[in-house]
Amino acid sequence: MSQQAQHSHETQEPETPHLDFQGTTPYEDYVQADVLTHLQHTLSDDPGEMVFLVTTQVMELWFTVIVHEWETAAKAVREDDVPVAVAALKRSVRELEALNASWKPLGQLTPAQFNSYRNALGEGSGFQSAMYRRMEFLLGEKSSSMLVPHRGAPRVHAELEKALHEPSLYDEVLRLLARRGHAIPSSVLERDVSLRYEPSAEVEAVWTSLYSGDESAELARLGEALTDVAELVWRWRNDHLVATRRAMGAKTGTGGSAGVAWLEKRAQKNVFPELWTARSHV
Repeated sequence: MSQQAQHSHETQEPETPHLDFQGTTPYEDYVQADVLTHLQHTLSDDPGEMVFLVTTQVMELWFTVIVHEWETAAKAVREDDVPVAVAALKRSVRELEALNASWKPLGQLTPAQFNSYRNALGEGSGFQSAMYRRMEFLLGEKSSSMLVPHRGAPRVHAELEKALHEPSLYDEVLRLLARRGHAIPSSVLERDVSLRYEPSAEVEAVWTSLYSGDESAELARLGEALTDVAELVWRWRNDHLVATRRAMGAKTGTGGSAGVAWLEKRAQKNVFPELWTARSHV
């Protein structure tokens, strides 16, 4: 190619992307952006309500993908495919980081700013989120009473009831440990999985043994992936607590909850508890 031809080639404008489509664009067909960006119906005149509403909707989308990851991980563990489970858990860690960052737009709310549109929420409260409840159930935080708010939505209620009676992600991990020859007691393996998981000294001893051995071993790496998840769940609860305390102090929460007092109690709990307590014995 001559220098003149090369220069002419280099100075050509880039090709224009395809702009003419029949109907909607392929991007719209896949993402459904028009649907997503028209789901915001504010109920007050306060301009700050929009960010509260959109941030809450974004949280719901993150709940949805995290549930997908943890269900993928639980299925993989059930099928003895630890690498697939660890990969799903690692993806969920990045998603939890993004979810937790959702508190930043809300974390600076003053009481006056929140009060300007709080009445628009009525009895609405985050604890009524069905997808968040599915997250909690996958973590072993089971409670049949939390199905009650969803009785008026048959499909949602049925999905939650199914999740309530299925083994949690942690239940599946403990069953895997038992299949691999570790001394998980029958009282844990045969427990009623619709009830909240309670810590076990025997399970703690198994994790202590695993963490005292080869840290690069498959089950130890699975334990660390679960710990990464548990840490970010704890951070989520604490960030929720701080944002709520800043916006409304100790007042009763929306939906009749105890507000900050209830969130403080939640923030004190760790999921996958023996993964934390075992560390004291290594």
